[in-house]
Amino acid sequence: MALKKTYSKDKKSCTVTFSVTQEAAHGAETVTIAGDFNSWSSTETPLKKGKDGTFSVKIPLLAGKEYQFRYLLDGKHWENDWAADKYIPAPFSHTDNSVVIC
Repeated sequence: MALKKTYSKDKKSCTVTFSVTQEAAHGAETVTIAGDFNSWSSTETPLKKGKDGTFSVKIPLLAGKEYQFRYLLDGKHWENDWAADKYIPAPFSHTDNSVVIC
């Protein structure tokens, strides 16, 4: 898993590329991302599978903020990003959410 951040020239926005490697996807056919940036929708933001088996999506975000998120594999299994900037306890479960800091 990986997070790649690209900032605009004025530093007001940040495009984050969220990636899930083939190994981290554990054989999943679909991967979506849910987080603060899409009202925690488990279907709104699918990741596209590349030729090497890595899933990825680019999401534009506001700079100077933190966003919690998690990946959903095949609509069944939640995963955190191993490369997250930090982790925060989830308010509705006994797990942590990944956090990206822009």
